[in-house]
Amino acid sequence: MSKAYVVAEGMDYYQEMLTLGQDHTGRIRASSSRSRPRKVRIREYKIPDLNADPCLDMDEEDTGEVVVFRPQDADYSLNVPQLPYELEVEILARLPRFEYWKLKFLNKRFSRLLKEGKIFKVRRDRGVVEPSVFMRSHGDTKWTMFDKNFENYQEVPELPLPSDSSFFLGDKESLCAGTHLIVTGNEGESIALWRYELETSKWFKGPAMITPRILFASATCGSVAFVAGGLKMYGDTSKEVVNEAEKYDSGTKTWTRLRGMHKRRQFCSGCFLRGKFHVLGGKDENDKNLTCGERYDEGTDTWELIPDILKDTSFSSIQSPPLLAVVNENLYSLETSANELRVYDTNANAWKKLGDVPVRAKSNGGWGVAFRSLGDKLLVIGESVGPSRTETMSVYTCRPSANPEEKLLWEESKGCCGVKLSHFILNCCVMIA
Repeated sequence: MSKAYVVAEGMDYYQEMLTLGQDHTGRIRASSSRSRPRKVRIREYKIPDLNADPCLDMDEEDTGEVVVFRPQDADYSLNVPQLPYELEVEILARLPRFEYWKLKFLNKRFSRLLKEGKIFKVRRDRGVVEPSVFMRSHGDTKWTMFDKNFENYQEVPELPLPSDSSFFLGDKESLCAGTHLIVTGNEGESIALWRYELETSKWFKGPAMITPRILFASATCGSVAFVAGGLKMYGDTSKEVVNEAEKYDSGTKTWTRLRGMHKRRQFCSGCFLRGKFHVLGGKDENDKNLTCGERYDEGTDTWELIPDILKDTSFSSIQSPPLLAVVNENLYSLETSANELRVYDTNANAWKKLGDVPVRAKSNGGWGVAFRSLGDKLLVIGESVGPSRTETMSVYTCRPSANPEEKLLWEESKGCCGVKLSHFILNCCVMIA
């Protein structure tokens, strides 16, 4: 019997156990009969806190079914087969990632497998990763994680900080690397960095950047992330715009210093395009808007200037950093002054207009709008341009084409699992794991 056949059969078995219901009753049901293996049916789109202990209370209903969250041991009546460790990891790596939280309620062995992180490494190696969107909007103290279709969500645990911590008050930067969400911001007279690990669903302090900063450019490439530029803060309240760059490795949880850029810049944006880390725009140490960009080649540890890449950009006094996203090795921008999508023509060093975007990016100079790549789609989140304005966010996606002749088809994610977040997005990043 081939390994591939065993993996396929194992996936069918686990999928049967993790069947997802759709009736929104918000409960986990298990048949009261113990004469056969149990199927756990989840009837709620919200994923519970993985750090909370499961409830052991049982309520009996008129239907005769038992409503229960029950932690399972290996010898429980689910009769989960004892497969070799490596094979078990291969099978679980192929399940949809938003099903993983249910492993805690199957048995302790599955829960340990998840926390070890081996499942996520196998997912990367086998190319079965999937994107998730981490967001924080105005008025929120915690992050929310959505699946790529905005059909499931999980509230990320709050940062383990006192409620009066200054970290909650200031602006924050966020990025993802592997299974880590990195968040930086001011904390008193210094800059703090926190990381959220998907495997354990917990926050940890550090590791700090070699040059702690805010207002920097960043980009993700698999399990690593690059940062460059930004504003360095000193204890005596003085500040410095920097050109320094670093790389974070989520596997080793370490930062490595890279060669500095040609220009000092803050309020800049980054992306990973055609194998290189790109940094565009921003303001220099004299608060002058920069229309040039730079690209970093890790193989040679060198930066190359890209002159006038933003020469046609309109700047305002409240301008956000450039809104950039890469899909299918094409670079797209959301031009906030015109509320339109553009694509970069490398050969002509110019931007082509593709059409309007369905959110109000112009009113606040781009602030409060999330613009990201989501697999083969563009993702934009903010206040809808429709006639019925609401205080909650609107989510749109489209599969863009670099051909200006093709019409943009934006699809709205209706309902967003019932989550009501403010339309003013403070932080948004995409994790591929």
